[in-house]
Amino acid sequence: MATVATATTHPDIETIPIEADSAEKKKEYEENLNRQLICPDCNEFPPNLIEEFSSGDMVCGSCGLVLGDRIVDTRSEWRTFANDDQGGDDPSRVGDAGNPLLDGAQLQTTIGFGEGLRSRELHRAQNRSLHDKGEKHLRATWSEMETLCNSINLPQITIQAAQHIYKLTEDAKLFKGKPQEAVIAGCIFIACRQTKESRTFKEVYSLTKVSKKEIGRTFKTLEKFLQTKRDVHPSGSKRDVVNFENTDTIKAADLCQRYCQSPILHFRNPVFMENIAKVIADKSSSLKDLAGRSPLSIAAASIYLASHLFNEPRTSKDISEVAGVSDGTIKTAYRLMYPCREELVEKEWLAPKGGAKLERLPAN
Repeated sequence: MATVATATTHPDIETIPIEADSAEKKKEYEENLNRQLICPDCNEFPPNLIEEFSSGDMVCGSCGLVLGDRIVDTRSEWRTFANDDQGGDDPSRVGDAGNPLLDGAQLQTTIGFGEGLRSRELHRAQNRSLHDKGEKHLRATWSEMETLCNSINLPQITIQAAQHIYKLTEDAKLFKGKPQEAVIAGCIFIACRQTKESRTFKEVYSLTKVSKKEIGRTFKTLEKFLQTKRDVHPSGSKRDVVNFENTDTIKAADLCQRYCQSPILHFRNPVFMENIAKVIADKSSSLKDLAGRSPLSIAAASIYLASHLFNEPRTSKDISEVAGVSDGTIKTAYRLMYPCREELVEKEWLAPKGGAKLERLPAN
């Protein structure tokens, strides 16, 4: 006959809850960071201790007393033997990171370009046998795209998006025979739209020597191509398709941030001036007189109005250097804003609550 064991308690034995017992065990094995290892012979503080990883010992640097053994070497183990991997404290232990946009395993060994005739011949022979022409062309184009993006201070995520879009066009043979600079400019412009980076068409166009008409055609073709890819692959895998979204033209408020942070304008509080200019630019978009105006001129005129409003006046010539439009264009947009100044300015900004005064605004 089976018996069932039941838990019993003795009156003389103190019972401890399981949770409390486990908490005490955790405290028992918890490392005390306030404890420091000090040499008992020298009693120096702070201690002069040296870790000898070759022998696995912890040694006092002053008297040579061994204070610990079997020290674990926490440094990396494997390393490469490239020419640029010498003379450092902790040389590179691995190769380059794999590029997900390139096909293949990318795990081949590369012979470095060393000294001597034999070394150079081996390097050239391996380049001819291993390197694919298509991959070499891609890497050269990506390097050029990265240089152009860095010249207009684009972040790394935008650079990678532009490189991904270019890889998609190369796989589809979309722009065979087209000027490569136009394709690069189109990829960068769409990448800026997708990553919400405020760069105008004029800024991207200035990077290349191709006509605006050619870049515009390339941009339209790219938009249709990416839209088709998104419809075919709705999941949006990074290896197959960019998560493309149809975006509107850039807004004037998005440009105010970059313009106000410019060292040419040198505002006392750029963030405050940026917030004021953004509100004015948003309200200006509803004005009928400014319909059809470029976002650049609206953003520049909003900064011009905000700077005079808060007694930090900046000339239209200074703002034109930052915005890339003529000072006459800025003043024309400002004249259209001036009659509606009371609608554009918030009541909270005005004195005595705020430091703004409408009387400071110039008539033209």
